Formats: sequence, structure tokens, C-alpha cells
Amino acid sequence: MTLTFYKYQGTGNDFVMIDNRQNLFDKNNTKLVAFLCDRRFGIGADGLILLENHPEVDFKMIYYNADGNQSTMCGNGGRCIVAFAEFLQIVKHETTFEAIDGLHYAKLTDGLIHLQMKDVDTIKVFENHQFLDTGSPHHVQFVEDLVNFDVKTEGSKIRYGQPYNKAGSNVNFVEKINEDTFALRTYERGVEDETLSCGTGATAVAIAMHETGQSTTSTVNLNVQGGQLKVSFTKTENVYKNVMLIGPAKQVFKGEITC
Repeated sequence: MTLTFYKYQGTGNDFVMIDNRQNLFDKNNTKLVAFLCDRRFGIGADGLILLENHPEVDFKMIYYNADGNQSTMCGNGGRCIVAFAEFLQIVKHETTFEAIDGLHYAKLTDGLIHLQMKDVDTIKVFENHQFLDTGSPHHVQFVEDLVNFDVKTEGSKIRYGQPYNKAGSNVNFVEKINEDTFALRTYERGVEDETLSCGTGATAVAIAMHETGQSTTSTVNLNVQGGQLKVSFTKTENVYKNVMLIGPAKQVFKGEITC
């Protein structure tokens, strides 16, 4: 089978993007997805995303981790599929689409994708970390000397350790720059390594920093390994609403692969 694909990246978080509106892709073939995401033998990506038809909204997003398994919401992948939908002329300046965690609204302005994330009403605050779900589960903790921190080793310990165990959690290591700016590096489950950016992770860090008083602003800047993201929100009665993940999403190349 010869497969046409597109490669997209959002602040260095990269994805194989496939137009599956004709339902030709075998969605149960985890080995195929893992092969396509393999950086040595396949195309190479942090994940694979299918764009499919939807009966009520503009399209449906199906996301796979690099290990070949379908996974929870991917924020940067969500921004990239909006850019892909615009490229395919499915949408123009705004869209509503369905992902695994429900409907998402997005708009495209000045080269940036503004993606609305799910409301967050539960943030567990512990002595040395916070835990919350922003479409995917996230562990958030401060570290010193983030630039030289061993994200893969320490992230793996937390991801597989108590209380997360086999199901796991994404793990974000954070360093404060100032009142509204934080640097972060993320270990992603499913990729089982550090990625250059994680959209749901950036969202989790922004909310966790506000919840714990590290930031008092409603727009937080996140410096990730692959660039810069912004997260804005409003907090009403202990619920974070109107959560927007903001950043660039770009097509890198188009190709064909025989598999």
C-alpha cells in the first residue's frame, strides 16, 4: 500500500498527518502506526493523527502515540490538525471539531492557532507537585537547573512509579522565569521520552502555576524546547474555563510511503 501523508510540527512536537475522510487507513493496525512514527525506519514523529469526516462538526481527530496506541488529547496535535484542515480547505478562520475528550473550538489568526481546551475543575496540590487532567493526565513539579536536568530518566521514574503505575502520567518539569513566564520540559508517556513541546502539558503547567499562586495573570507564557506557547483562561468558582492553547503550527513536508 502506498500512503500519502503530511508532516506537521507545533513548537517542535511533530506529527504524521493523514487525510482519512475515505476511511482507507487501518485504524487497528498499531504496528503500522508505530512504524510510520519510527524515526529510523519510518517517517518519524511524536504521534500520528487521522482527519476524518464528522456528521455534525467540521471534522474528527483521531490521535495515536508513537507507540502505535490511540491516546488521550494532544494539544499541539489539535493545533496542527486545525492547520491541516485549513490546508485541505475544510475550514477557514475558525472551526469546531471532535477529539477523544469532546468538542474543541479553534480559530486561526496571524499565523497562530488558538485551540480551546477542556475546562479544568480538579487540581490536586501536593507538597512537591501538582496533578491535573487537561485532556491528558499531567504531573507538574519544580526543579532547579532545568537546562541540565535529566528529563528522560527522572520522568520515566515518575511516569511508571506510584501512584501512576502502568497507566502512567505525562511529567512536566518547571522553572519559573518571572510572574507570567515559565520554562518547562516534558516527558510524554506513549513516546516514552522527552518531546520538544507538549500542548496539554503547557496547559497543565499554566493552570497549576496559577492555582498555586506562582502566577496571578490569566495569560501565561511557556518556554518549551521547541519554541513558545501561551495559555489563557478565566477562573470562575474554582473552575478554569475558556482555556486557550496558543501557538504556531506548520506543515513541514508532504510525502508518500510504501508500507
